[in-house]
Parts: sequence; C-alpha cells; structure tokens
Amino acid sequence: MAHTVMPSSQELPRVTSEDLKRARDRLRVAQARRHRWGKLSLLWLLIGPGVLVMLGENDAPSMLSYAATGATYGPGFFLPFILVTFLMAFIVQEMTVRLAAATHRGHAELIFERFGPFWGAFALVDLALGNLMTLVTEFIGIRAGLGFFGVPPVLAVLLALAVIALVVLTRRYWTWERIGLALATFNLVFIPVAVLAHPDPGQLLAAFLTWQPIPRWDQTTLLLLLADIGATVTPWMLFFQQSASVDKGVTGQDIAHGRLDTALGALLAAVAGIATAIATSPLFAHHVNASSFAGADFARALLPYVGRVGASLFALGIVEAGLLAAITIASSSAYAFGEVTRQPHSLNRSWREGWPFYCVLLVAAGLAAAVVLIPNAPLEFIVLIVNVYAVLSMPPALVFLTVLVNDREIMGEQANGSLANVLTVTVTLLICLAGLVYGIATVFPGLLPS
Repeated sequence: MAHTVMPSSQELPRVTSEDLKRARDRLRVAQARRHRWGKLSLLWLLIGPGVLVMLGENDAPSMLSYAATGATYGPGFFLPFILVTFLMAFIVQEMTVRLAAATHRGHAELIFERFGPFWGAFALVDLALGNLMTLVTEFIGIRAGLGFFGVPPVLAVLLALAVIALVVLTRRYWTWERIGLALATFNLVFIPVAVLAHPDPGQLLAAFLTWQPIPRWDQTTLLLLLADIGATVTPWMLFFQQSASVDKGVTGQDIAHGRLDTALGALLAAVAGIATAIATSPLFAHHVNASSFAGADFARALLPYVGRVGASLFALGIVEAGLLAAITIASSSAYAFGEVTRQPHSLNRSWREGWPFYCVLLVAAGLAAAVVLIPNAPLEFIVLIVNVYAVLSMPPALVFLTVLVNDREIMGEQANGSLANVLTVTVTLLICLAGLVYGIATVFPGLLPS
C-alpha cells in the first residue's frame, strides 16, 4: 500500500503576518460581495489608495501654488484649469490600478524586471532624490503652518515626525490606510475658508462656463500654469498607488472600485485645490502682492478678509497637506526600496519581519526633517529645485508607465486599449511639454515675456 508523502516543513511556504492580515482583509471583501446589501460596505473596504494618492499630492507646495494662483488672478481661467489637471491625474493613476491588479507587483519591481537593472536603478534613484527633496518641502509647510499658532520650528518638525512614526508603526495596512483617510479629510478645510471669503457665485459660475477672465500671458502666468500642472501629477504617485494597491491585495475584480476610488480622490483633491484658489482671491481683489508669500504668510494676510477662524483653518490645511504627503511619499520610497532589493515591503509586516522597509520609511522622513532644522539652510532654493526636478522627472516616469500598461504579456486583458492609449499619449505629451517649458522658464527666465 502506497503511503502519502507529506512535504517537509522546509518545502512549505512560510505564512507571514502579512499573509494573515491581508487574508483577513480579503475575506471581509468577499463577504461584502456576497451580501445583498454589501455595496456600500464593499466601497468602504476598497477605497483607499486612490483617495490617499490624490489628496497626498495636494501637499503643502501644491496648496501654496493654488493659493498663489488665486491671490494673483482671482476667480477665472485657473479654476476650471485646476479641474482639468486632475482629470489628467486620473487618466495616469487609473493605469496603476490595473497594473497592480494584473501583476500583483509594485511599480519599481516591474520597471526593474521589464527594463533591466540600469533603468530600474535609474528609476529608483530618481524617485529617492525627488522624494527626499519633496519631503523637505512638506516639513517646511508643516513648520510654517504650525508657526501661525506660535509653535517653535523644532517642536513643529518633531511633532510631525512623531505622528508619521506612530501612524507607520501600527504595522497594519488597514489601520494605516484608515488613519491616512481620516487625515486626508482635513484637506477639505479649504472649502469653509473659501466660503468665508464670500466669493461672487455669478463670477464663479462664469469662470467654469467660459474660462473667463483669461489672464495676460506673461512670465508669471506661465509659471503658475506649469506649477499647477506639476502640483497634480508627480512620479511618487505612480509608485505609491500601485504598491499600496498591491499591499491592499487588489485583484481583477476590484478594478472598477479602484477606478472609483481614484476618481473620488481626484474630485476631492480638485475641489480642495479650487477652494484654496477661491479662498485667497480676496488678496487679488484688494491688490495684496503675494508673490513672495510662504505658508503662514497667506494665513496672516487673509486675517482681515476671512477672520481668525478662516485664517486658522487655512494654516491647519497647510499642516495637514504636508503631513499626509510626508506619510505617503515616505511610504512610496520604502515600497520601491523593498521591491527592488527583494526585502519584505508591506505595512502588514511586523517590525521583526519588515524592519528594512520601516527603517527606509522613517529614515527618509527623518533626513528631511533634519534638513529643515539646519540653521540658515537654503529652504527657498530647495523648494525651487523640487518644483523643477518634479516636472522634469515626470516624462521618463510616464514613458515607463505607458510601456508597462501596453505589455500584454504582463497585463493580459487589462492592457491599454486604443482610447486609453490616445488619452495616455496626449497627457504624456502635454506633461512633457509643460515640464520642458517650466524647466527652461525657471533656468532662463529672461526668455519669457515680462
């Protein structure tokens, strides 16, 4: 009689805490799908990466860019333009949802495997440098926002770093994601500030219907136009949403909800961005020169027009924008590092199992915080370099993404169709052109009309 040979313990794959936690999350999703009234529950379970990436991109520099737009031009052309930029962001980020669902692998890992070690290393170094510089700007925003309330710079930065550490070390993707979503809702505090600014409803309606008034096209207009584009789509977003979707366990069945999650995030982020531009429009109406304003400067300048409550909400919004972005951007660095080095890279891992992942995340945030605290550090120069670096690094990232999402060997039926490719190529060309013009305009400002 033949005996069944049981595999040895060495042949069995080891079940990790990551596997168990993700399995529990997927079980809840499966139960919601079977439940007759489970549609809302299913939506609640599956939203997350899309909302976080879009509202995370509404970071401190981005909100200040929208604030500068409103203060410089008031309601008009830029309000519907901001909405269009987030439509572009949706087109780009939706592809990361399909990549995650089809491959179950992160963005950095796919680039490394599809394009080879050289381009994989290029993408990783490009992301690491861009993320580190961007993280510095987030801590600058946090410091400025809390400074409005009299919090000393050192304490403001340390408090932010402590919050990031506490959120990350929950060691549970679901908990981390829900805390992030709760924090993201505070990005909407710019809406009541916009209401307190008492905008003219007719003027707002005319702006969205006619894109009027159109500003005079000079150097300032072009730079703000390009800055608003750069405030919407950046490389870290591609890496973050795909990796977070994989960590969440997204499958092919979840793609429709992933699109809805991304669309909801884009809509909320656009509303918050537009509200920020409306909130600062009183500065335009009263001829306040905001060309050299930083985070807390806008809040202080708005005091006579939106009151103490409105100004405080504006400052808190800048703090939230920097804090959420710091959490998501640092996570994208850690995900990419883990994917390329084949180290555990999940927020479902215990500290013992995933310590390299957590160390990269916390060290990235810690380095950025330390730079902000260096006496006489050239922070304004860093902000300028970040803006230029972000728009110039986006074209290669979009090329990688477009090639990957058209590779039917890895994408199968989820590969781009004709319409998706037309939209993708159009957005890529527009962002490449914007990046090129923005880089030239920043390095050689004399070439533009004054």
